[in-house]
Amino acid sequence: MSNFRWVICALLFLATTVNYMDRQVLSLTWKDFISPEFHWTDSHYGNITAAFSVFYAIANLFAGKFIDWMGTKKGYLIAIFVWSLGACMHAGCGWAAMKWGGYGSVAELGKLTGDAAVMLATISMYMFLACRMILALGEAGNFPAAIKVTAEYFPKKDRAFSTSIFNSGASVGALAAPATIPLLARAWGWEMAFVIIGVLGFVWMGLWMWLYEKPHKSKYVNQAELNYIEQDGDIAVVQNKQEAKEEKTISFWKCFTFKQTWSFIVGKLMTDGVWWFFLFWAPAYFSDQYGYTSDSTMGILLILTLYLIVTVVSIGGGYLPTYFVEKRGMNPYLGRMRAMLIFACFPLLGLLAQPLGAYSAWWPAILIGLLGAGHQAWSANLYSTIGDMFPKSTIGTITGIGSMAGGLGSFAINKGSGEFFDWAAAQGSAYTVYGFEGKPAAYMVVFSICAVAYLIGWVIMKTLVPKYKPIVVE
Repeated sequence: MSNFRWVICALLFLATTVNYMDRQVLSLTWKDFISPEFHWTDSHYGNITAAFSVFYAIANLFAGKFIDWMGTKKGYLIAIFVWSLGACMHAGCGWAAMKWGGYGSVAELGKLTGDAAVMLATISMYMFLACRMILALGEAGNFPAAIKVTAEYFPKKDRAFSTSIFNSGASVGALAAPATIPLLARAWGWEMAFVIIGVLGFVWMGLWMWLYEKPHKSKYVNQAELNYIEQDGDIAVVQNKQEAKEEKTISFWKCFTFKQTWSFIVGKLMTDGVWWFFLFWAPAYFSDQYGYTSDSTMGILLILTLYLIVTVVSIGGGYLPTYFVEKRGMNPYLGRMRAMLIFACFPLLGLLAQPLGAYSAWWPAILIGLLGAGHQAWSANLYSTIGDMFPKSTIGTITGIGSMAGGLGSFAINKGSGEFFDWAAAQGSAYTVYGFEGKPAAYMVVFSICAVAYLIGWVIMKTLVPKYKPIVVE
């Protein structure tokens, strides 16, 4: 049997890695490189991340249907082209702000004061917002396409594991980003950091055009591997590769009539914002609370440790449902929900991050890393519930709908956190939570919300879909 499905999984991993590196460039450069130049506050950055989240959410609503309509090969190519272009465009914001203000050089921007500085902060914020929207439009296509490809190339029992592998690209991207982006920004300027990371997407496009076809059309997939892929009977018994048939699809609005859709929506709404909060705010957190800038040796080591834990621990999480199915005899959905309950307990460690952080910055790095590992393992299994319940022809649509909900959750937590942090900092000792004052108290509150979100989400999902009930297209 050929094993080309793992080559495809590797491509999905690379795309997701690039996706998250493009997303991380701003979070790793704004506090120490961009903010001094454009006079941003936490609220400015919170507005940018919130706008990215809500536009990403809206784009996801249509991206899944677009992928189902366009097909995974063309749809994925278009998505990564758009987000790579948007990533590179960020580099022009400094030049555009300079031209808008009529200044002789970008260096003059950081010296502005008073109303001129306020105006520059506002204008530059909207310039970055425009670039982030283009980035969000393209990135919205990544997970609908990747989940659809996973369902095309893997049987149900292997999907959580393969999803955890490609989804670990999010962790690896977040791991590679702090090791490279601050150093690039320090050596060649923050603009080149956006350009160099953005160009990686164009390289990936060449690999995708060369290697991807659907399994029954691929010259790299032999009959034995095709039979293995189709062992669930999603397509009627395949006697030879030419007999594979496309399934009927479900209309967009009809998807909302199923409890299975709403279960996935709830799972994404309750938990995606947690991951995005730590993705966007962790560098600023270590800079604010401990004075370790994103380009300092200690700052880089803390972020690297955090995402190394996420990467290593989360991949094993994708195998747990396979154990429940093969060793314990559970159906895929029941095994997946059992695994998700276990992973929903990991984020509770976030309750200890701030208290133990009083002793060392390493404690938050380790505990947030374990929280993130729980999220990634949760997310891999959550995505796989779509393949358990829905036909392959509709997977992109359902993924997009759920990802929209996740984007809305991210908008709420990032917008709220930016405003909350500025407010708490202004209050100082007048605002206290569990012995913490000012902004540290605000971090404690947000960490606590993140810690319990997964268990609440799991209970609602289990209530909506208590047992395995696949959707059948008549």
